[in-house]
Amino acid sequence: MKNKKNGGFPCLQIVSILLILLFSCAPKKQPTVFSNKELEKVIFTMTDIMLQDITNPPLAARFFSYACLAGYEVVTQYDTTFKTMYGKLNGYPTMKMQPVGHPYSNQLSALLAMMETAKKLQPSGALMGLYEQKFIDSCSKLGYNEDVIKNSLKYAQDVSKQILAYAKADGYNKISNYPRYTAHTEEGYWYPTPPAFMAAVEPYFKTVRPFTLDSSAQFKPLPPIAFSVVKGSPFYNLTKAVYEEGTKLTENHRLIASFWDCNPFAVQNGGHLQYGLKKISPGAHWLGIAGIACAKANKSFEETLQIYTSVSIGLMDAFICCWDEKYRSNRVRPETAIRRYIDPQWEPLLQTPPFPEYLSGHSVVSSASAVILTHYFGDNFSYTDNVEVVYGLPSRDFQSFTKAAEEAGVSRFYGGIHFMDAITNGQLQGAKVGNWLLQKIK
Repeated sequence: MKNKKNGGFPCLQIVSILLILLFSCAPKKQPTVFSNKELEKVIFTMTDIMLQDITNPPLAARFFSYACLAGYEVVTQYDTTFKTMYGKLNGYPTMKMQPVGHPYSNQLSALLAMMETAKKLQPSGALMGLYEQKFIDSCSKLGYNEDVIKNSLKYAQDVSKQILAYAKADGYNKISNYPRYTAHTEEGYWYPTPPAFMAAVEPYFKTVRPFTLDSSAQFKPLPPIAFSVVKGSPFYNLTKAVYEEGTKLTENHRLIASFWDCNPFAVQNGGHLQYGLKKISPGAHWLGIAGIACAKANKSFEETLQIYTSVSIGLMDAFICCWDEKYRSNRVRPETAIRRYIDPQWEPLLQTPPFPEYLSGHSVVSSASAVILTHYFGDNFSYTDNVEVVYGLPSRDFQSFTKAAEEAGVSRFYGGIHFMDAITNGQLQGAKVGNWLLQKIK
């Protein structure tokens, strides 16, 4: 029935029109701004995939560095506070950005650029693809509409494509064409160790293009103490020191050694079979520490991505330096020397990794990481390292990154897998790499 007084419009229709106008004028729900937690989740997912792939430590650093660079490059495109790596990293390209449709999200693009890069680089990258799809599905619940997600992904793919081309040019893909490495059988040289007697890992990693170094030998260390089986000689004393430490390990030293083990190649005998033990790489551990520090200091999304990128490319250059020396000096591991010349029944607390002894890789990368993190957080930044709680290890408190790096280095002595000169000289090399990188990128 029509209402004559209002010109024939039903009252119900007028109310409906008013409601439509009211809701159309109301502000739409804005999407959530991402925090450093989302970046931490991407790093953790990459680490988890590396556990499945048994990714070796140098290669893990390579995966992390290019993924972080992809995300960071997106940041530099929208926030002039953060500078592109063009002119700072060796061979880094000028990014040619294609016009992107609007609307889109800068932070969403940065996260997706990391995922797009990781899923193409990592052997089991399809797992990152699954994570990416779940993440995209969750974005609509956070307030991102379909166009924002689509445009953000397109932008991310454009950046990732250029970073992947940069990665391909670093020469790593040529390593598979090099002759298979043959271990020396002469005294004093590294030889595969039990229980798995694995072949040498990444003997040609020094040929990969570094990010900031002039060459892999830029920070060539002092030569290792010369091999000798003569009792009382410097090398014999080095060997004896590792042996004696292994026979009187305190509970605290055992804890320290296990905490910093980070050996993706550890295996366990079970009857006639051998089982791989899931352990993260040293680089994954230090990126985890970076995430803890960023969370404690309440760093922004952009600042956190900058720190992840700095640490990861520092890890890559540190591994290149260290591996250059490892296969130059090619020194025997304590396990081999002690069994041959002191005690044939001796076993180290930790399993010996499958590559030469000098320098200590953990000492190099830990010192480099500590220098970089100290630059961003200060000398006396205390934190609780709970990176490996999910893998069954307890948390541990540190008063500074430097103290943590020192403990990481000496843990290799407690574990029976390194001589002391490999640790102290490795720490010196790592500090040089860290300082050099900061000088190049700031």
